[in-house]
Amino acid sequence: MVEKVFLNDKLVDIGKACIAVTDSGFLYGAGIFETMRSYNGVVFSLKDHLDRLFFSAKKLSINNTYERKFITEAIYKLLKANKLTDARLRLTLTGGPMSEPEEKRQATLLITATKIRPYPPEYYKNGVLVVLCPFRQNPHEPIYKHKTINYFSRMLGLQFAHERRAAEALWFTIDNRLAEGCISNVFLVKDSALYTPPIKTPVLAGVARKTVCQLAIKNSIELVEKDLSIDDLLGADEIFLTNVIMQIMPVSGVEKHTVGNGKVGPTVKKLQKCFDELIKSECRQGK
Repeated sequence: MVEKVFLNDKLVDIGKACIAVTDSGFLYGAGIFETMRSYNGVVFSLKDHLDRLFFSAKKLSINNTYERKFITEAIYKLLKANKLTDARLRLTLTGGPMSEPEEKRQATLLITATKIRPYPPEYYKNGVLVVLCPFRQNPHEPIYKHKTINYFSRMLGLQFAHERRAAEALWFTIDNRLAEGCISNVFLVKDSALYTPPIKTPVLAGVARKTVCQLAIKNSIELVEKDLSIDDLLGADEIFLTNVIMQIMPVSGVEKHTVGNGKVGPTVKKLQKCFDELIKSECRQGK
């Protein structure tokens, strides 16, 4: 079966999908994207993903000529066309071809869906290693807090981590506040309380981050959003990362520093269980 993608207004064979050479995303990185995950044919927290997409498009003045209903239907058409139930999806939206007059310009919409390739089970059983990213996040940079396709620095940071046999690299701001991972949000646990950098740091308003915050409150886990330092990071009893593909990923080491006793802690285990239960509830078979 030939893999399909959804491009602009229809399903297309992946080998025949083309965008204009004058597309603003291709030329200038002027675009945004969402990475999503489906279970049993249901996309997890789709509303939150679309809320963030439309919010970012407005804030960054990215031309968006599509409606939520159209995008939602396109996503499910693509899952059906590729005969996928448990999938990794990516939705990319750019302002469209710069060669077209602004008042007539149609945004470029590309949705892909592939079979999910989960992280190795041992990552969740034993935790992963993270390193400190050598780059810094500028709080005054306008694209931070948004999931833009201008992602090259993130990929360089992730490459830096992988070269050191680490799963992720943690970013700090130029004034030395803990921010986030290259592709994840970060949480610390200290004395059974949960800490995470506030959105205004700035960090991406991750969908999995939002889910974890809601689960913490629901399960009477103290949640604190505050500026965090390297000392807070190294003094944590537990550390974990989140995004919708990895869900909740425990961290066992920060470079040569061992987190806690080096094992997956009780708060992480509790939140992992709660997250799994939420997915089963929200993404029921045949929903």
